Parts: sequence; structure tokens; C-alpha cells
Amino acid sequence: MKPRTIIGLLLIVAGLWKLANMWGIVDNGWLWSQPWTMYVTPILLIYVGGDTIVNSYRKDPDQWLQRPVPINEDGKRIVCSVRYGGDEYIFRGEPFHGARLDAFCGGIRMDLREATITEDEEIDIHTFCGGIELFVPSTVNVVVKSRSFMGAVGNHAMHVVGSDAPCLHIVADNFLGGVDIKN
Repeated sequence: MKPRTIIGLLLIVAGLWKLANMWGIVDNGWLWSQPWTMYVTPILLIYVGGDTIVNSYRKDPDQWLQRPVPINEDGKRIVCSVRYGGDEYIFRGEPFHGARLDAFCGGIRMDLREATITEDEEIDIHTFCGGIELFVPSTVNVVVKSRSFMGAVGNHAMHVVGSDAPCLHIVADNFLGGVDIKN
């Protein structure tokens, strides 16, 4: 466990201890003799403890689990699925031949900036209370088709001028989720 997590847990326990004292479960009136501490202290302790725990994971650079690129049975199209977490897939010169990305209450970060894309490919995306962050090379065009319910697709990738540039077709179905595409 990280030190921030331990500190956060100690602060939450202190806040719960104060609430137990207020409800008569624990008698420690000598500790909380000031009148302003009746409600301010437990709320403050629980807030600081929870904020410390959340920030310890939010600021951790290793919050994304770097996974090897999964290859489907046909040897080309990859399938990535995540539930309640975050996975990161980075292409380092490997050929890219399409993907299916599923995020259920979690996130996927896929970096294709160094991938070899020589022809039009399709990325099929499905999100439910989750998100996909997609980094594409600046040498491809991106075409998005989206059906979103309380979600969206943000396409911030630059458009390549020229008819010989390969195209990434993004087909996204989002329910309370989103996709962010950038270079």
C-alpha cells in the first residue's frame, strides 16, 4: 500500500470514530470537547481521507496497465476489452489491421502513432460508462460514424490532404461513454 492510501484510511477511521462517539457507540468525550468539532471535524476528516486516496491513484503514472497487443484468431484484427480498470496498448512499428475495443466502466488508451498502417482499416468501439483514448498517426485520415446516448466522440486528429493516405474508419457506439481521437 502507498503512504497516501494509509494516511487516507487513517483519516477516514478517525472520522468514523467521531461519528460513533456522536451516536453513543463509543464514549470519548474528553477528545471532542469543543462544540465546533461536533460536525465539522468528521466531515473534514472523511473528505480529506477520501480525497487523499483518490488522488493517490489519480496521480500515479502507472495507473494504466500496459498490456501486450492482443491478436485475434485471424492474426490481424485485435480485440481489447476492459471492465472496471484501464488498459494501455502501444504499437511500436507493428502492422495495424483493425480493432474492436470494448470499455465497460473503464478505459482503454491505444497509441497507434508508431503503427504501420498501409491501407484503410476499421476500429469498432463499444463503450458503456467508459472511455477510449485513441492516438492516431498524422499520416492517416480519420472518418467517424457514431451512435451515442449521453456520450460523444471527439475527433481532434489532423486531416491529411491527398487521396493516397490510408483512412481509419471509427465506428463507435457509446452509452454514457466517450471516445477521444487525437494525433
